[in-house]
Amino acid sequence: MFTKIAFVTAFLTASLACAVAGEKPLYQAVLLKSTETFDARQGIAVDENYFYATNNFRITKHDRKTGRPLLQWDGEQEGAPLVHLDSMMELDGRLYAAHSNYGQRPMTSSVEIWDAGTMAHIGTHSFGINRGSFTWLDRHKGFWWGAFANYDRVPKGQTAPYGETLNTQIVKMDNNFNILQSWTLPEKILQRMRPMSNSGGSWGPDGYLYLTGHDHGELYVMELPRAGSVLHWAATVKVPNMEGQGIAWDRSSSERRLWAIRKKDRMVFEFSIPEITETIPHPEGRLHGKAFNKN
Repeated sequence: MFTKIAFVTAFLTASLACAVAGEKPLYQAVLLKSTETFDARQGIAVDENYFYATNNFRITKHDRKTGRPLLQWDGEQEGAPLVHLDSMMELDGRLYAAHSNYGQRPMTSSVEIWDAGTMAHIGTHSFGINRGSFTWLDRHKGFWWGAFANYDRVPKGQTAPYGETLNTQIVKMDNNFNILQSWTLPEKILQRMRPMSNSGGSWGPDGYLYLTGHDHGELYVMELPRAGSVLHWAATVKVPNMEGQGIAWDRSSSERRLWAIRKKDRMVFEFSIPEITETIPHPEGRLHGKAFNKN
């Protein structure tokens, strides 16, 4: 009743299509499975046996094979106490979710923590008034990572943009969620995300950071820059059926499996993501021993 499954019988071949001149290398994800839920409006987390779907203030745990809902943590109503849950991830039996008071001013954010077995809420870390609305977090190479999103959209009843999309930041944090470094996004990605912002992020098994916007079926394959403060856009993966929002790599699988949602009808999807074999190289400076540039 809750699940609608469409399995792909053939193995994925990593087909790379060169897009029009000036665009990034373009890859295509393959849909493996679709599951109907009632809570998949913001984010998704996955482990070996379960997936977890969230709306603004509720998380439901599902059997990943059948899609059957098993347990639910219910905040009951917006603002009591949670306002806007976003992306999630599972780590060592705990669920970590990004949370903010999206739409309200001043902008505040927190990390919320649940026991993945019992679905009991067990912890919180408040950023207070910070750099924007916290939309995703992930663990990679011994650090926490996440995004503080800002928006060109003007919230209902207000007159000014909600922080302006160009102010969106990707952050690296220590074990206590203290921010160590931050980066901005390339202008062409910001153009795709406007008037919204960066909704989802998850580090892939290949060491690339995969980001989503709010609306498009696209994964932006990113790297840390070798200089400066703007993330390097290496490639793009087109993802059928997905429309931005939260994503999660399945780290229980040896295959390249990524989970995503479609907000409008609360669908959950499992995809096979091709190997990223060709990327746009990092911009490099040039060393001159003679024939110096004097411009």
